[in-house]
Amino acid sequence: MAPRKQLTRLKAPYLKRILLEPARVADWEKYPWNLPIFREREFQFEFTTPITIIVGENGTGKSTLLEAIGALAGYDEAGGGKGYRPVDHTAAIDKSGAALADTLRGHWLPKVTAGWFFRAESFYSVARYLDQAALDSGGAPPDFLSWSHGEGFIRFFEERCRRQGIYILDEPESALSPTRQIELLKLLRRMDQSGTAQVIMATHSPLLMACPGARLFRISRFGLDPVDFQDTDHFRMMRNFCSDPDGFLTEALYEDEA
Repeated sequence: MAPRKQLTRLKAPYLKRILLEPARVADWEKYPWNLPIFREREFQFEFTTPITIIVGENGTGKSTLLEAIGALAGYDEAGGGKGYRPVDHTAAIDKSGAALADTLRGHWLPKVTAGWFFRAESFYSVARYLDQAALDSGGAPPDFLSWSHGEGFIRFFEERCRRQGIYILDEPESALSPTRQIELLKLLRRMDQSGTAQVIMATHSPLLMACPGARLFRISRFGLDPVDFQDTDHFRMMRNFCSDPDGFLTEALYEDEA
């Protein structure tokens, strides 16, 4: 029987910093090293709070960065727990952030790699993997897929995000209604207060961006910088829409016809 992993008494964050090692990059013109955040060929990202949130437009590199962090922590690029291989990548032609991890170095204190890498786009495959693994071992499958999409997400978070570890969440709001997003915020708050969980999350949700105690960063064509959630494009757009829905939609939908 394998020995149980020892828990640390040190508080999160456990991953303190990641940095790019330029000497390991073979071609700066290839993805993902041609992303704007690596334009200066010097990159480092410090984690100073238990919860770190990354925002930005599609294509700026949020998921790529999370995939690389997941790889540094020992997770498969499709998500899951430590040692899980829920997807066969042998015939994949898509490029992922796993290659980026080979050119990054992580600084840990201590190295806590228990936890989970959650990816909304691969949740179905991971949930099926969990069911089959449970059946193969004679246990009861968790069966997250028999619920609605959003209910399955919340049940998953409640069950899997309670232990000491590092939790990487890529767009966890994708199946969640605003009410369910508040439930996730409550869970994040409990994780923050526990002091034993580090969360690194990418999101498009202004609700999740406002998570109390979290440190928020924005990826843009200028790089990766701290930002207040009220200064994000996501919040400003929703504020403008809520203050004048008709005027907002008129401007947004017909501006090219003017």
